[in-house]
Amino acid sequence: MPENAYGDGRRETIKIIGTIGLQCAFPFAGDELYGQHQHPAPANTADAGPPQFFRPEQFQVLSRVAELIVPGATAARVPNYIDLVVRNNAEHQKLYTDGLAWLAGKDFLKLGEKQQLAILEPLCAQVDRGEVKTMEQRFFRVAKNMTADGYYTSKAGLVEELGYLGNQVLAEYPECKIDEH
Repeated sequence: MPENAYGDGRRETIKIIGTIGLQCAFPFAGDELYGQHQHPAPANTADAGPPQFFRPEQFQVLSRVAELIVPGATAARVPNYIDLVVRNNAEHQKLYTDGLAWLAGKDFLKLGEKQQLAILEPLCAQVDRGEVKTMEQRFFRVAKNMTADGYYTSKAGLVEELGYLGNQVLAEYPECKIDEH
């Protein structure tokens, strides 16, 4: 039999299996993340344009929640990132719509920061303990994860906060000093 009779089919199968594995491990398209490509960033969040999925009042609540989860999230355009991801996922659309309606029903934006945190901190503790049964817990878990994903793949989170230099070849690796951590 010729050497390549089965080779191409096996290679294609391995590529497909690898792609499926990566998609399951990382469910966002590469172009949704800052670290995956280069693009000009708007000067501020006002330049990002209106949200495509969320209504303006929902987007305001979402922006406040993201900012409470990661200070600086709004400036890093995390709510716009979440809008992009949710716009393309029907399951997330219902969860975000229900979760934001729940917060709006509590007049979330009219509350002071302490009262807002009093609503979110118990959810955060429950989610961290693995308690994700109620709609509110599921909403907060997804919002927290997407906020972290959006922020730490933005220029502000990835480059400015974490110091990612990108595509650097190092002659040697710097020594890790325990007192730095």
